[in-house]
Amino acid sequence: MTEILGQERAVDALTFGMGMRSEGYNLFALGPSGVGKSSLIRQYAEKQAGKERVPSEWCYVNNFDDYRKPRTLEMPAGRGTELAADMSGLIVELGGAIPAAFESEEYRTRAETIEEGLSEQHQKALRELQEKAQAKSVALVRTPVGITMAPVRNGQTMGQEEFNKLSEEEQKKIQDDIAELQEEMRKTFRQAPSWQKESREKIDALNREIAATVVSQALEPVREKYYGLANLLSYLDRVREDIIKNFQRFLPHDKQQFSFLALSHPRESDEMPWTNRYRVNVLTPREPNGGAPVVYEDHPTYHSLMGRVEHRAQQGALVTDFTMIRAGTLHRANGGYLLVDAVKVLTQPFAWESLKRALKAGRLHLESLGENLGLISTATLEPESIPLEVKVVLMGEAVIYYLLSAYDSEFEDLFKVQVDFNDRMNRNGESQKQYARLIATLVHRHGLPEVDREGVARVIEHSARLAEDNEKLSTHMRAVIDLLHESAYWSRQRQEDATVTAADVQRAIDTRIHRSDRLRERIQEEIRCGTILIDTDDEHIGQINGLSVISLGGFSFGRPSRITARTRLGKGQVLDIEREVELGGPIHSKGVLILSHFLGARYALDRPLSLSASLVFEQSYSGVEGDSASSAELYALLSDLAQAPIRQSLAVTGSVNQYGEIQPIGGVNEKIEGFFDCCLARGLTGYQGVLIPESNVKHLMLRDDVVDAAASGQFTVCPVRDVDQGIELLTGIAAGERDGQGRFPEDSINGRVEARLIEYSERMRAFGASARGEGEEGS
Repeated sequence: MTEILGQERAVDALTFGMGMRSEGYNLFALGPSGVGKSSLIRQYAEKQAGKERVPSEWCYVNNFDDYRKPRTLEMPAGRGTELAADMSGLIVELGGAIPAAFESEEYRTRAETIEEGLSEQHQKALRELQEKAQAKSVALVRTPVGITMAPVRNGQTMGQEEFNKLSEEEQKKIQDDIAELQEEMRKTFRQAPSWQKESREKIDALNREIAATVVSQALEPVREKYYGLANLLSYLDRVREDIIKNFQRFLPHDKQQFSFLALSHPRESDEMPWTNRYRVNVLTPREPNGGAPVVYEDHPTYHSLMGRVEHRAQQGALVTDFTMIRAGTLHRANGGYLLVDAVKVLTQPFAWESLKRALKAGRLHLESLGENLGLISTATLEPESIPLEVKVVLMGEAVIYYLLSAYDSEFEDLFKVQVDFNDRMNRNGESQKQYARLIATLVHRHGLPEVDREGVARVIEHSARLAEDNEKLSTHMRAVIDLLHESAYWSRQRQEDATVTAADVQRAIDTRIHRSDRLRERIQEEIRCGTILIDTDDEHIGQINGLSVISLGGFSFGRPSRITARTRLGKGQVLDIEREVELGGPIHSKGVLILSHFLGARYALDRPLSLSASLVFEQSYSGVEGDSASSAELYALLSDLAQAPIRQSLAVTGSVNQYGEIQPIGGVNEKIEGFFDCCLARGLTGYQGVLIPESNVKHLMLRDDVVDAAASGQFTVCPVRDVDQGIELLTGIAAGERDGQGRFPEDSINGRVEARLIEYSERMRAFGASARGEGEEGS
């Protein structure tokens, strides 16, 4: 079976939502847990994704202007991963090629030529100065502190004594010549920095030329490989310029001290490892033929959704760079589908608001949560945002959807498609055949033994029981799968690779109940031994067996409870003792108020209702909720008013409205079985049974032993339409209808009740008149 069973509405909504590309048409899948929301949505998302193109790979690369603000690079699927490998290879290649180029004979020769040119300029200037000095009989003398000048006579430098013996005129001439030469020498030395600058510029130009040649040759295959990707070629141009500028970083450390290389060697930067400057951080690698991504996020925290920037410890501080940016689920699902459990994302701090903000903006902006909250203060990044195009599917219970619709003003703008999963489907001949195919599919998918025809029929019956309706089948696939697994277990206990039979299915059902019914057995035991007072025979006035359901840990069972009513003269008040002591819930109190108004409307048309009545669940020590006992409470009141005993062999469930009609209730199977177990323990007499609303007949999916007892006449399930029909069955006395004069028959239940209420009214009137008379006499 490939189609989805019983979820036509959900399938239509999924088909529409997956195909609708307008803004805000994200999906919310609502329905009870276990109906197959996740598997169905994933199946449809993968089917739709397979038809769509593979989205781009988003990469982060270095921003050479400001490393704290990495740039994004969009690449076709698979090409980003290739580029990352190519750039890593480029770094390795340049690590060998650049040192080799700068160690070559050609480079050394050209660099030494530049240095020799600088030295030659110095030497030429010195020679010219020396020639001028010789012409003036002055010698240039090198000393440890520099060059000095001295007069020359007969080829020998003159000492101070000899110089002093010269005439003043000769001394002055020599001093003037030396001063002139010193000024000439100063002019020459002032030109030296410009010569050095010119030489350095030549060295820089040579270095750039050599580096540019090597880098261009290494980058050319990369450029050719990605020709046509304009954004990438622009980035490669920036890479080329930066490597040329920082070529020294590719040289071994001992080689960086050559004078002609050290001239242009930049200050070492510690913002990131230098080899990382040219790497490519592929944030979202894609398979070229993989279709659009379908991602399920099981733990939707803020960082798992939005991504994060990692840090490393360096000299006691935390530092980072663009290579430490990590993708979130939204990055991986970008261009495809993201499936998230609604409760999980709502319960994670900041996750829900961040998800909505990203969907509204249509961009993914990676932020440091700790930095925003002021919890940490450390070096961090401000990466360029990435365009976001994703279809988000939230999954959760219906109550979550309705609460978000009511209390989150942005919710309906962002999640416009409601995918409503049904927990039941119609039961007919065709749907049962489809269900049988579904069982076969599940058996095949999970590798279980085959199920024979009777076993399949029993699984379908149990599905109707789960749906609490013999005209419906449950779509709760988890329960069906669990039942098949447990049935297969018991089948294997009989024989290896045995076919699963109806007996195996029944044993799986029985053992599951047995694992959970300790409290039910305890209650039945207390009823048998008389600790909990429940009568299953005899007749009593104002006393009736009501039925309730207890649900614990996914297991529900029925519990009989004794309900009693007492009436007396009063002011028309029906007192609910459960409500008075705050053990009764609002729905239970509503049921009591309805039946009190029914009494007034039926029996006190032309006189006040002079009644005071009390109702109580005997031996009830916990809360009572629901209105399914309101008909039983009304029967107990009518019994006490009419002084007509009720058969204790019958139990009652059903709510009543103001017109006396019996309305349907839930848990009818568990309630019937709970009273049946009580009767069975004491012995079936053939007179025992349960009164249920007529409209609940279609919900009957009783245990086999209850069905067998009913078929043999040992136990009865009696559907009733209204209060009159029910009170007749309980008391054996006709309810009675009003005649032409508006009177009930005297011997009928209604006649007795009305007579009692008239009596109460007359007594109340007489009591009032007597009280007034005594008051007037006293005055």
